[in-house]
Amino acid sequence: MTKLYRILGKRGRITIPFEIRQRVGFSYNDVLSFTESPDGRTVTVKREKICDNCSGTKTADKETEMTLEDFLDSLSAEQQRVALARALVIEPSVLLFDEPLSNLDAKLRVSMRTEIRRIQQEVGITAIYVTHDQSEAMALSDQIIIMNKGVVAQVGTPQEIYYHPNSEFVADFIGEANFLKGSFVRSTDNGRAVMNIEGGEIEVAPQGELEAGHEYTLVLRPEAAALGEEGGLPCRVVLSCFMGSYQNYHVMVGDTLVKLTDPNPKNKKVYQVGDTCRLVFDPENVHVL
Repeated sequence: MTKLYRILGKRGRITIPFEIRQRVGFSYNDVLSFTESPDGRTVTVKREKICDNCSGTKTADKETEMTLEDFLDSLSAEQQRVALARALVIEPSVLLFDEPLSNLDAKLRVSMRTEIRRIQQEVGITAIYVTHDQSEAMALSDQIIIMNKGVVAQVGTPQEIYYHPNSEFVADFIGEANFLKGSFVRSTDNGRAVMNIEGGEIEVAPQGELEAGHEYTLVLRPEAAALGEEGGLPCRVVLSCFMGSYQNYHVMVGDTLVKLTDPNPKNKKVYQVGDTCRLVFDPENVHVL
């Protein structure tokens, strides 16, 4: 694995020994070469021969033609489907994906990542998927490795990474997060911690021992908080925007900006810019760093 990582880490052209290539399937951004026919109405899709000893349905050495209009409509998704087929046809021990969906539009990305996940599970093959898209990482992974400047920041399941990040970097990288600074005041009889945040006290569920008077960072996801009239922390609304399936709020808790997403706002009270209210959340929905 060390030898393989060193080869893949080089920039520019990558030369891979045959014995490794036979066990690894690859899928990149640039997966096919295309040429336009002289009349401009058809496009030839050239697919390389995968291996010399392939036969029957495992041989992909052929050319197909389609109208230019059809080609343009299905180009990006078909590229990735063909690339995945080419990677699987050699029956590799592991599949490597290098941001294969970065050139697709938003809807195609969702459909293609679903298809990749389905095929990977049906085939039962180990896959390593490199991406900067957090939604792809969450949708495709059993385990996520978060890298920060070439160093592993955290390894865990999507749920562990999202709900229990080990740093502000990880919390901000996967999903959207609010960071509230608070000092530990005391513990309650039920094992919760009372934190002083911007002059107000709030209970949270700590994940370990806290030191009295020490300042901690509280991670609060936008969907884990709501606006109300009682409890929580005092705040002032600075943005209220209807987004269809949710109401998007920005509120100020003291000098700290907090972002919220209130789902299905129909028949709910909608707070307007300038309103004062309370930021409320379940103590279990806060992660203490």
